[in-house]
Amino acid sequence: MKLRLNVTQLVLRNWGVRANVSIGDRFHIGPGSVVWAPNRLNIGNDVYIGKGVTIEVDGQIGDGVLFANGSGVVGKLDHDYRQIGVPVRRARWVGDHPDLSIPVTIGSDVWVGFNASISSGVTVGDSSIVGMGSVVTKDVPPNTIVVGNPARVVRQRFSNREFKEHWSLLLDRGYKKTS
Repeated sequence: MKLRLNVTQLVLRNWGVRANVSIGDRFHIGPGSVVWAPNRLNIGNDVYIGKGVTIEVDGQIGDGVLFANGSGVVGKLDHDYRQIGVPVRRARWVGDHPDLSIPVTIGSDVWVGFNASISSGVTVGDSSIVGMGSVVTKDVPPNTIVVGNPARVVRQRFSNREFKEHWSLLLDRGYKKTS
């Protein structure tokens, strides 16, 4: 059964989802959020993007992902700060030079907490949680909870047995693993 979008959600989606982005079913985007990609960003099904979220990268976002308010996924090299003799304000920008883009992968069943940031070039594994205010600059294994700046592993979300059972049920519901 397809759900009908209300007018507000249609406006937000048309305003907030910009170039080079494909979205799956049951997609929600909150006010003030922007999703854009220099080349291509594929977003899975049942993804919720809260208020004031910025996602400006190439790559993949899995199914059932939750982005809390104020979170972001942005490029490490959106402005080519290495250009000699050019102020960073005038340096090559990923929007005009998509070759600067480094893709990101955010697995399925991931929660990106309030005001957390994820850098491009990173993989966040399936069923992981990025704690509020965390800054992720390195890969996060599946089924892991990370917190802090820089983000560090604090524990697994599920035991190995629970993780296997959890994914058996998610797969039965049509979710796809990315890792």
